[in-house]
Amino acid sequence: MSKNSEKSPKDCASKKAINFQKFNKKFLFSLSTALLSLVSLIFLVWLILHPTKPQFSLKEADINQLNLSGPSLLNSSIQITLQSDNPNKKVGIYYDEFLLYASYKGQKITPETAISPFYQGHEETNLLSASLIGFQLPVAPSFAYEVQRDQGTGRMALSFKVMGKLRWKVGTWVSGRYRFIVNCITIMPLGPIPSPPLRSKQGSQCSTTM
Repeated sequence: MSKNSEKSPKDCASKKAINFQKFNKKFLFSLSTALLSLVSLIFLVWLILHPTKPQFSLKEADINQLNLSGPSLLNSSIQITLQSDNPNKKVGIYYDEFLLYASYKGQKITPETAISPFYQGHEETNLLSASLIGFQLPVAPSFAYEVQRDQGTGRMALSFKVMGKLRWKVGTWVSGRYRFIVNCITIMPLGPIPSPPLRSKQGSQCSTTM
């Protein structure tokens, strides 16, 4: 009597389940390999190009108004021009956020002013102008004393700060957003306040951190 070689439906279902599991493992392995290769390629391109952070310098600063309207309320109007340089030969920069303000002795003397988003090409230079205007901005009670003390020396140190977000562009690939901070310090001539507009044209270099 011959043996029954026919497989039961249970055996067929078990075999299909095993084949399906093998297919899933192969698919996941192939997908993981492809993703790892893509990430490695992007990282390799990044290392080869090695983007250098942008450079900034303060070209000009004009104080048109800087006076107290009360014991601790400041009115200010400052016009500045920044120069932005992209030192990279093969990397462009998208500036998605660019907020600028002035400070004196560690306290803000203007509100934050936004510069519209822009793109900076390879080794490109841009001049960025902004009007920083504050109306009855609260300041520390010591503000008037600090200004009077600087009047004695005939000069005052102002700090202009930028807080923003940028993206790198390499070919068609664009990176995620990176935060950056720029700090520019300039020495302004200072006479009696109120006084005629004060101007600084030092071309001082700014520091950039990311």
